[in-house]
Order: sequence, then structure tokens, then C-alpha cells
Amino acid sequence: MATSGYTDTRLLINGEWSDAKSGKTLDVINPATGQPIGRVAHAGIPDLDRALEAAQKGFEAWRKIPANERATTMRKAASLVRERAADIARLMTQEQGKPFAEARVEVLAAADIIEWFADEGRRVYGRIVPSRNLSAQQLVIKEPIGPVAAFTPWNFPVNQIVRKLSAALASGCSFLVKAPEETPASPAALLQAFVEAGVPAGTVGLVFGDPAEISGYLIPHPVIRKVTFTGSTPVGKQLAALAGAHMKRATMELGGHAPVIVAEDADVALAVKASGGAKFRNAGQVCISPTRFLVHNSIREEFVQALVKHAESLKVGDGLAEGTTLGPLANSRRLAAMGKVLDNARSTGATVATGGERVGSEGNFFAPTVLTNVSLEADVFNNEPFGPVAAVRGFDTLEEAIGEANRLPYGLAGYAFTKSFRNVHLLSQQMEVGMLWINQPATPSPEMPFGGVKDSGYGSEGGPEAMEAYLVTKAVSVMAA
Repeated sequence: MATSGYTDTRLLINGEWSDAKSGKTLDVINPATGQPIGRVAHAGIPDLDRALEAAQKGFEAWRKIPANERATTMRKAASLVRERAADIARLMTQEQGKPFAEARVEVLAAADIIEWFADEGRRVYGRIVPSRNLSAQQLVIKEPIGPVAAFTPWNFPVNQIVRKLSAALASGCSFLVKAPEETPASPAALLQAFVEAGVPAGTVGLVFGDPAEISGYLIPHPVIRKVTFTGSTPVGKQLAALAGAHMKRATMELGGHAPVIVAEDADVALAVKASGGAKFRNAGQVCISPTRFLVHNSIREEFVQALVKHAESLKVGDGLAEGTTLGPLANSRRLAAMGKVLDNARSTGATVATGGERVGSEGNFFAPTVLTNVSLEADVFNNEPFGPVAAVRGFDTLEEAIGEANRLPYGLAGYAFTKSFRNVHLLSQQMEVGMLWINQPATPSPEMPFGGVKDSGYGSEGGPEAMEAYLVTKAVSVMAA
């Protein structure tokens, strides 16, 4: 069944869109209906060999273009993305499920990210180091590391690519991405903008196929010099180990299980509005989504009542339907996972304050859910639910809450609400996360670092720090002849 405006997706190799050599394709499913809406090409090893050859040639051409000219080309791509934001967002909603308004924000943010990194690429500076021998000059030079292999998930089909892509291109690297088979069309539209903007053939490439086969072939390949991955912690550890075995530099943006600490003096209305909005964005399928709500016992009931009211105000439906604020889960696997999370929560003593069940019989819709009296033994308090489920526990002291926040091996993002400067200082110093938002929802921006600690990975996908992973440092000493 075709859906208006949705097209089949091919492979991007050497600046051209092509079918897989085998002709193999996969169905793309609309999560709001459970019906196929298109097909995506399934790459095999011969296709990967062509893509790798193209990436090497693209790197050799792109790295020779001055940084200011690279920036101009990237800005052209950003303008095309911005002009096509509605069309790209419509593709994303059909294949991923998120409400159209959220998809459009994601695409427009991608244009901002491209522009920021385009300009940051002009500021990749080396330095001159005073020599101990006055007859010599010592230079430190920054150079692009080489062709990059990227692996990205389906929850943010454009955003998860564009951070990696923009930093790589701004540094002078070529970029080959294995994007998600479930959400192929919006990434293809993103890459098409760079093709039309005039990057040399092979500078950007896009493949789809078997994830294990593609990662197992690309990462060890001598053409690839840098690996970047966003996804689950178990898979990230496997890919990091493979990259390490072949001495490939890697950036890993892995799973989280973000704590939300609502202190005794917090503005409850603000805490619910900010954390509730962040919790149910993209149906909770967000690596930095608030998941473990730790609320001071003196305000816990007030907070729960307000959060329930917020959850029940959301309109569940097709992301393209007028007024929808909570779309379907991206695939049937997530729907089954939510059922297991709720069964476990109930069996360990949690109370379902609202939601807790599938909505309708078609599509992957699940009601926005608030759990209270959640045991520390419950799965939802130990493993990232990756769905529209908020789990609430009370605490008596801030130190107790920070201890619980730090208990798990994850450390991607955290949130806190308080009016006390002392509390802000304590939270800032002691919470073991890569990103902490206090008295606000998540507000990632291109100029700020984006990444985690502990089992949530390493490296940054934002700020000047993101560029370092794509650059090598060369020391040059020149003696006067």
C-alpha cells in the first residue's frame, strides 16, 4: 500500500542513487497503521565495496577543498534542508511515527546543526610552538582523520545522522552512514541536500542492510579510519571492541536512563511541564528522555497528580493527524517491550496512576503512562524503558536522591528542579552524567557537548569537542637548511 508522498529509498554511492546489486529490498512499515508504505534497498558486500571505494575518493577530493569553501557548500545543504523541512518531516512521520510538528522541529534543528559546524570548521586551528633551537620552527597541524563509518538508529532518523555528518564534513572527512532500515527516506532526503549542494562524489554515502554484516565489514576495513555509533549499550560495546581491535578511533553515544530529581523547594508546575514534555516527546523513544522520577516525599503526591493530568491531556494518534501530540511507537517490538515493562512493574508492587495499556488494535499505540510506588527492583527503574512510561519514587534527602541517580551504570543525561543555589551546586558536582539540565527541559544545542559517561559511552557530538574525534594532530619541526 502506498502512502502519499512516500517513495522507495535506494543506496547513495559515489554521488548516485542506485539499487543493491542483488536487487534485494525490504519493506518499510508505517507504525501508525502497521502497513507497508515503501521499500528500501538492502546492500550486500559488493555494494559496500563500491561505497568504500567512493568514500576514499570522496575524502581525497573533499580534504583538499579549503575550509571556507567547505563551509559554503555545507551552508547550501542547510538551506536546502530548511526549504524542504515540511516534506522531509512528512516522510519521517510516515516511517517513524512521531507527530509532524516534532518531525519538523527535528529537521529545522538539523539545518542549524549543519550551519554551526560549517562555521566551526573554519576554526580548526593548529599552533606554532617556540623551539628550543632557534634555527628550527615547530608546528602543530590538525588534519582530517579520513573516511568515517557511522551507524545510526531509528528514533531520530535525521538528528542522529546530522551531528555526525556535520562534524565529519567540517573537519574534512568523507562520511558513509548505515542508516536504519525502518526509517530510510528522511535520511536519504538529508543526504540528497548535500549531493545537490555540490560535495564531491563519494564524500557522502548512504547504505542499508543487515546491521551485523555491515558493521562487521566496514569497521575492520582499511579505508575506514573513524567509527561513530548511536544506539544501545550492548551493541555499542561490541562495536567499540571491534573498532579497538583494529585501532580505529570511535565515538559512542549509547543508552541512558535519565534521573529527574525534584527537590523539596522545586516549582512543581515547572517540573511537570518541563520533564513531562521531555518524557513523552517521541513517545519516550529518546536516549535522553527522563525516565526515573525522584520526587521529594513532601511534594510527591502533588507532583504525581500534575504529571497524570499532563499525561492524560496528550492526544494519541497518527502523527499526520491534526492535533496529535503522541504518536505510535516506532515498531511492534517496542509495543511488546512496553507490555513486559508494565507486567514487571505491577508484579513488583507499582501502581498504575494512568495509562499502562495499548491503545486500539491497529498500529503501535501505547497510552502515556505514570507509575507510582515503584520498587527499586522493578525493571523500569533499572533498564531504560524507551517508551512513554514515567516511573516515580519518593526521597527524603537530596543526598539520597543523588545516590539513587548514580546507582546505575548509565550516565548520559540528568534533570533536576530546585530553587536553591546550594542544591544546584551539589547536583552539578555530584551527578554522574554527561549532560545535566536544571529547571528546564532538555535543550541540546550544536555549540554544547553532547555525550555521556560510564556505560552511556564516550566522546561528544556537540561543541568544538565533537570536531576533535575527526581530526588527527601532527607535529612538524622544520630546521633551516
